[in-house]
Amino acid sequence: MIVANIVPLQALIFVLVPLGATAVVLCRNPLRQIVVNGVYGLLLSILFFVLQAPDVALSMLVVSTIAYPLIVLAAIARSRTKPEEDE
Repeated sequence: MIVANIVPLQALIFVLVPLGATAVVLCRNPLRQIVVNGVYGLLLSILFFVLQAPDVALSMLVVSTIAYPLIVLAAIARSRTKPEEDE
């Protein structure tokens, strides 16, 4: 019974994941691309969960939705700050 309910969800997520990947590639603004990449990571986490791999889904959720965007945002913020001049 529960398998019959998962099949439409699998079909939906199999359509949304490639659309999310395309959206990440087509974004030109780095900050917007980070947000879209976070959404894409969330879609991949849902895909892994639907495919009955909850451990991989949890790892993907932490890495691609939380850790990676924070690290890239910190790198962008650091590169945009002006270096202090030595006196």
